[in-house]
Amino acid sequence: MKFENKEVIQSYLLTSAKYNFSVHEKRILYRLVEICQVALEGQKLDYTFTISETLFEEEKNISIPISAFVPDGDTNHKRAKEALLGLRNKVIEIDNKDIWKAFGIIEQPKIEKGTGMANFRITKEVWDAILTFSKGWKKFELKTTFEFESVYAMRFYELFSNQKKPITYTLDQLKIMFGIEGKYSRGNDFKKYVLDSAQKELNKKSPWSFKYEEIKIGRKLHAINFIPYHIHKNEDKNLAISKLKQKQSISWDIPFHIVKYLKENFFFNDKELKNNVSIFKEADEKIDLLNFIADIRSKAENANNPKGYLINAIKKHLSNI
Repeated sequence: MKFENKEVIQSYLLTSAKYNFSVHEKRILYRLVEICQVALEGQKLDYTFTISETLFEEEKNISIPISAFVPDGDTNHKRAKEALLGLRNKVIEIDNKDIWKAFGIIEQPKIEKGTGMANFRITKEVWDAILTFSKGWKKFELKTTFEFESVYAMRFYELFSNQKKPITYTLDQLKIMFGIEGKYSRGNDFKKYVLDSAQKELNKKSPWSFKYEEIKIGRKLHAINFIPYHIHKNEDKNLAISKLKQKQSISWDIPFHIVKYLKENFFFNDKELKNNVSIFKEADEKIDLLNFIADIRSKAENANNPKGYLINAIKKHLSNI
């Protein structure tokens, strides 16, 4: 299948969720992220991908080519069936300071023989998890994710793409996040089979990789301090040119989902957004902007000038912090 590279935005809820998927299961998930993002932005889906509401409106039917997540030539669809069944039988677990919840990924997977298409259903929980950006998000190249052969390389690429500051995870945190609590009891094994193998693949294929420092308690590996870095030679040059052109648009400074929210709920136009872009950009860097806007929406709607009320509320909040 022809692959058009693009940057996708994945919610941090999904990036940091607890799960252990195979490579092909992850590729289905990446396609879901792509489909949901295109739908959110109001763009036209690739004609081979379809998404439709069910009668209950709480679920969505998804149809994608099998070649979109497994290599061409898998004529008996063995790997496709395994990936679909694997996702059907597994759950994503989200556990943070606000909420714990677990949910299945897909329901009713089906392959209509001779069509080359896979069909399945996703619930509202999955849709929301993919598109909930209020806790943050990660942006990465879709094509790069499909070049990885290791699921650990996939997970680290998601975590460190565009990550410019060092970040520390305990060994237990990483094992829980990757769903491998019962594996690699020896720290050296974890380094060899998880860290070093993923690092090697990232260095070869990814525009983002990492160095790491061991943090020990006594002689036991306790945590890893990761130092992400950018590898320019692995960057998609055409995508880089496209990103430079995008710098002329509002969405370069203000994430699309925030622009969409401001336009739909406060009726900002492009000129008004450009006039206040520095305020929104600063707020997005310093606070959970989407949640802040949503929290004061009702008060702003009752004000004489809702847009002015919102801008002043953001300025006041920024000055207080």
